[in-house]
Amino acid sequence: MTISRRELLKTASLASIGAATAATLSSPSLRGAGAAESGGQENSPAASLPPAFASLKPLGDRVKPIRPEEYQQRVAHAQTLMTDAKPQFQALYLTPGTSLVYFAGIRWWPSERILALLIPRQGDPFLVCPAFEEGRLREQMRWPIEVRVWQEDESPYPIIEKWLLERGIRTGKVGVEATTRYVFFDGLRQAAASLDYASGDPITVGCRAQKSPHELELMRLACSATCAVYKAVFASLREGMTQREVSELASRGYARMGLQGEASVFFGASSALPHGSREEQVLREGVGVMIDDGTTVEGYQSDVTRMSVLGKPPEKLQHAFEIVRHAQNAALAAAVAGHECGSVDDAARKVITDAGFGPGYKYFSHRLGHGIGMDGHESPYLVRGNRTILKPGMTFSNEPGIYVVGDYGMRCEDDMVIAESGEAQLLTPGFQPSLENPIA
Repeated sequence: MTISRRELLKTASLASIGAATAATLSSPSLRGAGAAESGGQENSPAASLPPAFASLKPLGDRVKPIRPEEYQQRVAHAQTLMTDAKPQFQALYLTPGTSLVYFAGIRWWPSERILALLIPRQGDPFLVCPAFEEGRLREQMRWPIEVRVWQEDESPYPIIEKWLLERGIRTGKVGVEATTRYVFFDGLRQAAASLDYASGDPITVGCRAQKSPHELELMRLACSATCAVYKAVFASLREGMTQREVSELASRGYARMGLQGEASVFFGASSALPHGSREEQVLREGVGVMIDDGTTVEGYQSDVTRMSVLGKPPEKLQHAFEIVRHAQNAALAAAVAGHECGSVDDAARKVITDAGFGPGYKYFSHRLGHGIGMDGHESPYLVRGNRTILKPGMTFSNEPGIYVVGDYGMRCEDDMVIAESGEAQLLTPGFQPSLENPIA
Protein backbone atom coordinates (compact mmCIF):
# COMPACT_ATOMS: atom_id res chain seq x y z
CA MET A 1 0.00 0.00 0.00
CA THR A 2 1.36 3.38 -1.01
CA ILE A 3 2.22 5.75 1.84
CA SER A 4 1.25 9.26 0.80
CA ARG A 5 3.14 12.46 1.52
CA ARG A 6 0.25 13.42 3.75
CA GLU A 7 0.63 10.27 5.82
CA LEU A 8 4.40 10.68 5.96
CA LEU A 9 4.17 14.24 7.23
CA LYS A 10 1.53 13.20 9.71
CA THR A 11 3.69 10.36 11.02
CA ALA A 12 6.68 12.68 11.39
CA SER A 13 4.74 14.86 13.78
CA LEU A 14 2.92 12.20 15.85
CA ALA A 15 4.87 13.09 18.96
CA SER A 16 3.40 16.57 19.00
CA ILE A 17 -0.19 15.81 18.01
CA GLY A 18 -1.53 15.48 21.53
CA ALA A 19 -0.11 18.78 22.63
CA ALA A 20 -1.16 20.46 19.39
CA THR A 21 -4.76 19.28 19.71
CA ALA A 22 -4.94 20.47 23.29
CA ALA A 23 -3.51 23.81 22.23
CA THR A 24 -6.05 24.10 19.43
CA LEU A 25 -9.02 23.44 21.63
CA SER A 26 -7.81 25.88 24.26
CA SER A 27 -6.65 28.61 21.84
CA PRO A 28 -8.10 32.02 22.73
CA SER A 29 -8.40 32.87 19.01
CA LEU A 30 -10.51 29.80 18.26
CA ARG A 31 -12.34 29.89 21.59
CA GLY A 32 -13.43 33.44 20.95
CA ALA A 33 -14.66 32.68 17.45
CA GLY A 34 -16.58 29.66 18.67
CA ALA A 35 -18.16 31.57 21.51
CA ALA A 36 -19.32 34.20 19.03
CA GLU A 37 -21.06 31.52 16.98
CA SER A 38 -22.51 29.43 19.77
CA GLY A 39 -23.37 31.96 22.41
CA GLY A 40 -20.69 30.63 24.71
CA GLN A 41 -21.43 26.90 24.30
CA GLU A 42 -17.81 25.82 23.86
CA ASN A 43 -18.09 22.16 24.71
CA SER A 44 -19.61 21.08 21.36
CA PRO A 45 -17.00 20.47 18.64
CA ALA A 46 -19.34 21.82 15.95
CA ALA A 47 -20.28 24.88 18.00
CA SER A 48 -16.62 25.73 18.59
CA LEU A 49 -15.96 26.20 14.88
CA PRO A 50 -15.80 29.81 13.63
CA PRO A 51 -18.91 31.22 11.86
CA ALA A 52 -17.39 30.79 8.36
CA PHE A 53 -17.72 27.00 8.73
CA ALA A 54 -21.51 27.10 9.10
CA SER A 55 -22.04 26.84 5.33
CA LEU A 56 -20.14 23.55 5.02
CA LYS A 57 -22.53 20.66 4.36
CA PRO A 58 -22.10 16.97 3.45
CA LEU A 59 -21.94 16.17 -0.26
CA GLY A 60 -24.86 13.76 0.11
CA ASP A 61 -26.28 12.16 -3.02
CA ARG A 62 -23.88 14.07 -5.27
CA VAL A 63 -21.42 11.25 -4.55
CA LYS A 64 -22.08 8.27 -6.83
CA PRO A 65 -20.17 5.10 -5.82
CA ILE A 66 -18.25 3.06 -8.38
CA ARG A 67 -20.64 0.39 -9.69
CA PRO A 68 -19.81 -3.34 -10.05
CA GLU A 69 -19.96 -3.09 -13.84
CA GLU A 70 -17.32 -0.34 -13.75
CA TYR A 71 -14.91 -2.66 -11.95
CA GLN A 72 -15.62 -5.34 -14.54
CA GLN A 73 -14.97 -2.85 -17.34
CA ARG A 74 -11.61 -2.04 -15.74
CA VAL A 75 -10.68 -5.72 -15.73
CA ALA A 76 -11.69 -5.98 -19.38
CA HIS A 77 -9.58 -2.92 -20.23
CA ALA A 78 -6.59 -4.49 -18.47
CA GLN A 79 -7.09 -7.66 -20.52
CA THR A 80 -7.16 -5.63 -23.74
CA LEU A 81 -3.89 -3.93 -22.80
CA MET A 82 -2.33 -7.31 -21.98
CA THR A 83 -3.38 -8.64 -25.38
CA ASP A 84 -2.16 -5.57 -27.27
CA ALA A 85 1.25 -5.49 -25.52
CA LYS A 86 4.28 -6.74 -27.44
CA PRO A 87 5.11 -9.25 -26.12
CA GLN A 88 1.77 -10.00 -24.55
CA PHE A 89 1.18 -10.26 -20.82
CA GLN A 90 -0.42 -13.55 -19.79
CA ALA A 91 -1.64 -12.32 -16.41
CA LEU A 92 -1.52 -9.42 -13.95
CA TYR A 93 -0.59 -10.08 -10.30
CA LEU A 94 -2.02 -7.67 -7.69
CA THR A 95 -1.60 -7.62 -3.93
CA PRO A 96 -3.14 -5.16 -1.40
CA GLY A 97 -2.85 -1.54 -2.42
CA THR A 98 -4.51 1.06 -4.60
CA SER A 99 -4.60 -1.06 -7.76
CA LEU A 100 -6.44 -3.85 -5.92
CA VAL A 101 -9.06 -1.27 -4.92
CA TYR A 102 -9.16 0.05 -8.49
CA PHE A 103 -9.83 -3.32 -10.12
CA ALA A 104 -11.87 -5.07 -7.42
CA GLY A 105 -13.00 -2.48 -4.85
CA ILE A 106 -11.26 -4.48 -2.10
CA ARG A 107 -9.47 -2.49 0.61
CA TRP A 108 -7.08 -4.78 2.45
CA TRP A 109 -4.30 -3.83 4.81
CA PRO A 110 -1.12 -5.68 3.76
CA SER A 111 0.34 -8.12 6.25
CA GLU A 112 2.70 -11.08 6.10
CA ARG A 113 -0.24 -13.21 4.88
CA ILE A 114 -0.77 -12.73 1.17
CA LEU A 115 -4.06 -11.82 -0.43
CA ALA A 116 -3.78 -11.57 -4.21
CA LEU A 117 -5.91 -10.92 -7.27
CA LEU A 118 -4.82 -12.46 -10.57
CA ILE A 119 -6.28 -11.18 -13.82
CA PRO A 120 -5.57 -13.47 -16.78
CA ARG A 121 -5.28 -12.12 -20.32
CA GLN A 122 -8.39 -14.17 -21.13
CA GLY A 123 -11.06 -15.44 -18.79
CA ASP A 124 -12.19 -14.59 -15.29
CA PRO A 125 -9.93 -13.34 -12.47
CA PHE A 126 -9.46 -15.11 -9.17
CA LEU A 127 -8.53 -14.29 -5.59
CA VAL A 128 -6.36 -16.21 -3.15
CA CYS A 129 -6.51 -15.46 0.55
CA PRO A 130 -5.99 -17.00 4.00
CA ALA A 131 -8.82 -19.44 4.78
CA PHE A 132 -9.73 -17.68 8.02
CA GLU A 133 -10.11 -14.36 6.12
CA GLU A 134 -12.47 -15.69 3.44
CA GLY A 135 -15.61 -14.40 5.12
CA ARG A 136 -14.22 -10.90 5.53
CA LEU A 137 -13.01 -10.92 1.92
CA ARG A 138 -16.42 -11.95 0.58
CA GLU A 139 -18.02 -9.05 2.44
CA GLN A 140 -16.01 -6.67 0.24
CA MET A 141 -16.50 -8.39 -3.11
CA ARG A 142 -18.40 -6.17 -5.56
CA TRP A 143 -19.20 -8.99 -8.00
CA PRO A 144 -18.65 -12.79 -7.96
CA ILE A 145 -14.96 -13.73 -8.24
CA GLU A 146 -13.54 -17.20 -7.69
CA VAL A 147 -11.79 -17.47 -4.31
CA ARG A 148 -9.23 -20.12 -3.34
CA VAL A 149 -7.87 -20.29 0.18
CA TRP A 150 -4.81 -21.52 1.99
CA GLN A 151 -4.46 -22.76 5.55
CA GLU A 152 -1.92 -21.42 8.01
CA ASP A 153 0.43 -24.40 7.52
CA GLU A 154 0.26 -24.18 3.70
CA SER A 155 1.99 -22.03 1.10
CA PRO A 156 -0.36 -19.97 -1.08
CA TYR A 157 1.97 -19.93 -4.08
CA PRO A 158 1.37 -23.50 -5.34
CA ILE A 159 -2.36 -22.62 -5.30
CA ILE A 160 -1.64 -19.68 -7.62
CA GLU A 161 0.61 -21.83 -9.81
CA LYS A 162 -2.13 -24.49 -10.11
CA TRP A 163 -4.69 -21.86 -11.15
CA LEU A 164 -2.30 -20.54 -13.82
CA LEU A 165 -1.68 -24.05 -15.17
CA GLU A 166 -5.43 -24.74 -15.33
CA ARG A 167 -5.67 -21.76 -17.67
CA GLY A 168 -2.79 -22.93 -19.81
CA ILE A 169 -0.40 -20.27 -18.52
CA ARG A 170 2.89 -22.17 -18.38
CA THR A 171 5.16 -19.68 -20.12
CA GLY A 172 5.06 -16.02 -21.01
CA LYS A 173 5.05 -12.74 -19.10
CA VAL A 174 3.24 -11.96 -15.85
CA GLY A 175 2.91 -8.31 -14.86
CA VAL A 176 3.65 -7.61 -11.20
CA GLU A 177 2.02 -4.50 -9.74
CA ALA A 178 4.77 -2.01 -8.89
CA THR A 179 4.11 -1.74 -5.14
CA THR A 180 4.03 -5.51 -4.55
CA ARG A 181 6.21 -6.58 -1.63
CA TYR A 182 9.30 -8.48 -2.68
CA VAL A 183 8.37 -11.50 -0.55
CA PHE A 184 5.06 -11.86 -2.44
CA PHE A 185 6.79 -11.52 -5.82
CA ASP A 186 9.57 -13.93 -4.88
CA GLY A 187 7.14 -16.54 -3.56
CA LEU A 188 5.29 -16.69 -6.85
CA ARG A 189 8.48 -16.58 -8.92
CA GLN A 190 9.85 -19.62 -7.14
CA ALA A 191 6.59 -21.57 -7.39
CA ALA A 192 6.01 -20.73 -11.06
CA ALA A 193 9.60 -20.56 -12.27
CA SER A 194 8.82 -21.11 -15.96
CA LEU A 195 7.13 -17.72 -16.25
CA ASP A 196 8.80 -14.37 -16.91
CA TYR A 197 8.02 -11.50 -14.57
CA ALA A 198 7.97 -7.80 -15.41
CA SER A 199 6.58 -4.54 -14.11
CA GLY A 200 2.82 -4.38 -14.42
CA ASP A 201 2.95 -0.60 -15.01
CA PRO A 202 2.03 -0.84 -18.71
CA ILE A 203 -1.26 -2.37 -17.58
CA THR A 204 -2.00 -0.69 -14.24
CA VAL A 205 -0.86 2.79 -15.27
CA GLY A 206 -2.38 2.22 -18.70
CA CYS A 207 -5.75 1.72 -17.01
CA ARG A 208 -5.54 4.17 -14.11
CA ALA A 209 -3.91 7.19 -15.77
CA GLN A 210 -6.87 8.05 -18.02
CA LYS A 211 -9.94 8.74 -15.91
CA SER A 212 -13.54 7.99 -16.86
CA PRO A 213 -16.21 10.72 -16.67
CA HIS A 214 -17.38 9.21 -13.37
CA GLU A 215 -13.87 9.33 -11.91
CA LEU A 216 -13.47 12.95 -13.03
CA GLU A 217 -16.74 13.91 -11.37
CA LEU A 218 -15.57 12.40 -8.08
CA MET A 219 -12.30 14.34 -8.36
CA ARG A 220 -14.21 17.56 -9.08
CA LEU A 221 -16.27 16.98 -5.94
CA ALA A 222 -13.10 16.43 -3.90
CA CYS A 223 -11.57 19.63 -5.29
CA SER A 224 -14.76 21.59 -4.66
CA ALA A 225 -14.94 20.35 -1.06
CA THR A 226 -11.28 21.26 -0.51
CA CYS A 227 -11.82 24.80 -1.77
CA ALA A 228 -14.94 25.20 0.39
CA VAL A 229 -12.98 24.19 3.50
CA TYR A 230 -10.06 26.45 2.58
CA LYS A 231 -12.44 29.38 2.12
CA ALA A 232 -13.76 28.88 5.66
CA VAL A 233 -10.25 28.50 7.07
CA PHE A 234 -8.85 31.63 5.40
CA ALA A 235 -11.85 33.63 6.63
CA SER A 236 -11.10 32.47 10.18
CA LEU A 237 -7.39 33.34 10.38
CA ARG A 238 -6.42 35.42 13.42
CA GLU A 239 -3.12 36.77 14.62
CA GLY A 240 -1.51 34.49 17.19
CA MET A 241 -2.78 31.23 15.69
CA THR A 242 -0.25 28.43 15.12
CA GLN A 243 0.18 26.33 12.01
CA ARG A 244 -1.21 23.31 13.83
CA GLU A 245 -4.28 25.22 14.94
CA VAL A 246 -5.05 26.20 11.36
CA SER A 247 -4.46 22.62 10.18
CA GLU A 248 -6.82 21.32 12.85
CA LEU A 249 -9.48 23.80 11.72
CA ALA A 250 -9.29 22.40 8.19
CA SER A 251 -9.59 18.80 9.41
CA ARG A 252 -12.68 19.71 11.41
CA GLY A 253 -14.11 21.50 8.39
CA TYR A 254 -13.80 18.33 6.33
CA ALA A 255 -15.41 16.36 9.15
CA ARG A 256 -18.36 18.78 9.07
CA MET A 257 -18.77 17.76 5.41
CA GLY A 258 -18.60 14.07 6.32
CA LEU A 259 -15.12 13.74 4.79
CA GLN A 260 -11.64 12.94 5.95
CA GLY A 261 -9.09 15.52 4.90
CA GLU A 262 -5.88 17.20 5.93
CA ALA A 263 -4.09 20.48 5.53
CA SER A 264 -0.36 21.12 5.66
CA VAL A 265 -0.07 24.73 6.86
CA PHE A 266 3.08 26.84 6.65
CA PHE A 267 3.63 30.44 7.71
CA GLY A 268 6.31 32.82 6.47
CA ALA A 269 9.78 31.34 6.10
CA SER A 270 8.41 27.84 6.79
CA SER A 271 6.75 27.94 3.36
CA ALA A 272 10.16 28.46 1.70
CA LEU A 273 10.61 24.68 2.12
CA PRO A 274 8.11 23.14 -0.32
CA HIS A 275 6.88 20.62 2.24
CA GLY A 276 7.40 22.95 5.16
CA SER A 277 9.44 22.94 8.34
CA ARG A 278 8.69 20.96 11.48
CA GLU A 279 9.31 24.09 13.55
CA GLU A 280 6.04 25.60 14.73
CA GLN A 281 5.24 29.14 13.60
CA VAL A 282 2.85 31.78 14.93
CA LEU A 283 0.76 33.91 12.57
CA ARG A 284 1.57 37.62 12.46
CA GLU A 285 0.38 40.57 10.40
CA GLY A 286 1.87 40.64 6.89
CA VAL A 287 3.02 36.99 7.00
CA GLY A 288 2.24 34.61 4.13
CA VAL A 289 0.01 31.60 4.79
CA MET A 290 0.31 28.47 2.62
CA ILE A 291 -2.33 25.71 2.89
CA ASP A 292 -1.78 22.46 0.97
CA ASP A 293 -3.31 18.95 0.62
CA GLY A 294 -6.96 17.96 0.27
CA THR A 295 -9.52 15.24 0.78
CA THR A 296 -10.84 12.02 -0.75
CA VAL A 297 -14.27 11.37 -2.24
CA GLU A 298 -15.15 7.72 -2.94
CA GLY A 299 -11.43 6.95 -3.15
CA TYR A 300 -10.48 9.87 -5.45
CA GLN A 301 -8.22 12.61 -4.18
CA SER A 302 -7.77 16.34 -4.46
CA ASP A 303 -4.49 18.20 -3.98
CA VAL A 304 -4.84 21.97 -3.78
CA THR A 305 -2.57 24.74 -2.48
CA ARG A 306 -3.66 28.28 -1.75
CA MET A 307 -1.69 31.28 -0.50
CA SER A 308 -2.84 34.30 1.43
CA VAL A 309 -1.55 36.91 3.84
CA LEU A 310 -2.89 38.17 7.15
CA GLY A 311 -3.42 41.84 6.34
CA LYS A 312 -1.90 43.68 3.37
CA PRO A 313 0.36 41.52 1.18
CA PRO A 314 4.01 42.67 1.09
CA GLU A 315 5.19 43.68 -2.37
CA LYS A 316 7.58 40.72 -2.67
CA LEU A 317 4.74 38.23 -2.08
CA GLN A 318 2.44 40.02 -4.50
CA HIS A 319 5.16 39.97 -7.17
CA ALA A 320 5.87 36.27 -6.61
CA PHE A 321 2.15 35.46 -6.68
CA GLU A 322 1.68 37.12 -10.07
CA ILE A 323 4.61 35.19 -11.54
CA VAL A 324 3.41 31.85 -10.18
CA ARG A 325 -0.10 32.43 -11.47
CA HIS A 326 1.26 33.25 -14.94
CA ALA A 327 3.24 30.00 -14.76
CA GLN A 328 0.04 28.10 -13.99
CA ASN A 329 -1.61 29.65 -17.05
CA ALA A 330 1.34 28.65 -19.21
CA ALA A 331 1.20 25.09 -17.91
CA LEU A 332 -2.54 24.80 -18.55
CA ALA A 333 -2.05 26.02 -22.13
CA ALA A 334 0.86 23.60 -22.71
CA ALA A 335 -0.98 20.57 -21.28
CA VAL A 336 -2.39 19.35 -24.60
CA ALA A 337 -3.08 15.79 -25.73
CA GLY A 338 -0.24 14.52 -27.91
CA HIS A 339 2.44 16.63 -26.22
CA GLU A 340 5.11 15.22 -23.90
CA CYS A 341 4.70 15.46 -20.14
CA GLY A 342 8.04 17.23 -19.83
CA SER A 343 6.92 20.06 -22.11
CA VAL A 344 4.37 21.22 -19.53
CA ASP A 345 7.09 21.60 -16.90
CA ASP A 346 9.21 23.45 -19.47
CA ALA A 347 6.42 25.97 -20.15
CA ALA A 348 5.83 26.80 -16.49
CA ARG A 349 9.54 26.87 -15.59
CA LYS A 350 10.28 29.31 -18.43
CA VAL A 351 7.84 31.85 -16.97
CA ILE A 352 9.51 31.68 -13.56
CA THR A 353 13.11 31.73 -14.78
CA ASP A 354 12.38 34.54 -17.26
CA ALA A 355 11.06 36.57 -14.32
CA GLY A 356 14.47 36.29 -12.63
CA PHE A 357 13.91 33.24 -10.42
CA GLY A 358 16.37 30.86 -12.04
CA PRO A 359 18.21 29.07 -13.39
CA GLY A 360 16.65 25.63 -13.38
CA TYR A 361 15.61 24.44 -9.95
CA LYS A 362 17.25 27.24 -7.94
CA TYR A 363 13.98 28.86 -6.85
CA PHE A 364 11.39 26.59 -8.47
CA SER A 365 12.88 23.56 -6.76
CA HIS A 366 10.52 20.73 -7.74
CA ARG A 367 8.73 19.34 -10.79
CA LEU A 368 5.62 21.13 -12.00
CA GLY A 369 3.19 18.38 -11.08
CA HIS A 370 2.24 14.79 -10.51
CA GLY A 371 -0.47 12.49 -11.68
CA ILE A 372 -3.39 12.29 -9.27
CA GLY A 373 -6.39 10.04 -8.87
CA MET A 374 -6.83 7.28 -6.30
CA ASP A 375 -3.29 8.05 -5.12
CA GLY A 376 -2.37 11.62 -4.30
CA HIS A 377 0.84 11.13 -6.30
CA GLU A 378 0.74 8.66 -9.18
CA SER A 379 2.21 8.17 -12.63
CA PRO A 380 2.78 9.93 -14.96
CA TYR A 381 4.65 13.05 -13.76
CA LEU A 382 5.04 16.53 -15.25
CA VAL A 383 8.80 16.72 -14.94
CA ARG A 384 11.58 17.87 -17.23
CA GLY A 385 12.58 15.20 -19.74
CA ASN A 386 9.53 12.95 -19.27
CA ARG A 387 8.62 11.86 -22.80
CA THR A 388 5.34 10.18 -21.82
CA ILE A 389 2.66 11.40 -24.21
CA LEU A 390 -0.31 13.21 -22.71
CA LYS A 391 -3.67 11.55 -23.40
CA PRO A 392 -7.24 12.75 -22.83
CA GLY A 393 -8.46 11.97 -19.33
CA MET A 394 -5.03 12.07 -17.68
CA THR A 395 -5.14 14.14 -14.48
CA PHE A 396 -2.35 16.17 -12.87
CA SER A 397 -1.52 18.76 -10.29
CA ASN A 398 -0.41 22.14 -11.69
CA GLU A 399 1.75 23.59 -8.91
CA PRO A 400 4.58 25.95 -9.84
CA GLY A 401 6.34 27.70 -6.98
CA ILE A 402 9.00 30.19 -5.95
CA TYR A 403 10.98 29.45 -2.79
CA VAL A 404 13.40 31.94 -1.26
CA VAL A 405 14.93 29.95 1.59
CA GLY A 406 14.90 31.79 4.89
CA ASP A 407 12.39 34.35 3.64
CA TYR A 408 9.19 33.12 1.95
CA GLY A 409 7.60 30.55 -0.32
CA MET A 410 4.88 30.97 -2.93
CA ARG A 411 2.96 28.11 -4.54
CA CYS A 412 -0.44 27.88 -6.19
CA GLU A 413 -1.77 24.41 -6.96
CA ASP A 414 -4.80 23.27 -8.89
CA ASP A 415 -5.76 19.93 -10.42
CA MET A 416 -6.43 19.59 -14.15
CA VAL A 417 -7.46 17.03 -16.76
CA ILE A 418 -6.13 16.67 -20.31
CA ALA A 419 -8.92 17.50 -22.77
CA GLU A 420 -9.81 15.77 -26.03
CA SER A 421 -8.52 18.89 -27.79
CA GLY A 422 -7.06 22.20 -26.72
CA GLU A 423 -5.64 23.14 -23.34
CA ALA A 424 -6.28 21.18 -20.14
CA GLN A 425 -9.38 21.83 -18.06
CA LEU A 426 -9.41 22.60 -14.35
CA LEU A 427 -10.90 20.17 -11.86
CA THR A 428 -10.82 22.85 -9.17
CA PRO A 429 -13.52 25.56 -9.35
CA GLY A 430 -10.97 28.07 -10.66
CA PHE A 431 -7.45 29.45 -10.27
CA GLN A 432 -6.73 31.62 -7.24
CA PRO A 433 -7.93 35.18 -8.00
CA SER A 434 -5.60 37.07 -5.64
CA LEU A 435 -3.73 36.88 -2.35
CA GLU A 436 -6.57 38.75 -0.68
CA ASN A 437 -9.16 36.39 -2.22
CA PRO A 438 -7.53 32.94 -2.35
CA ILE A 439 -10.63 30.98 -3.42
CA ALA A 440 -12.42 31.55 -6.72
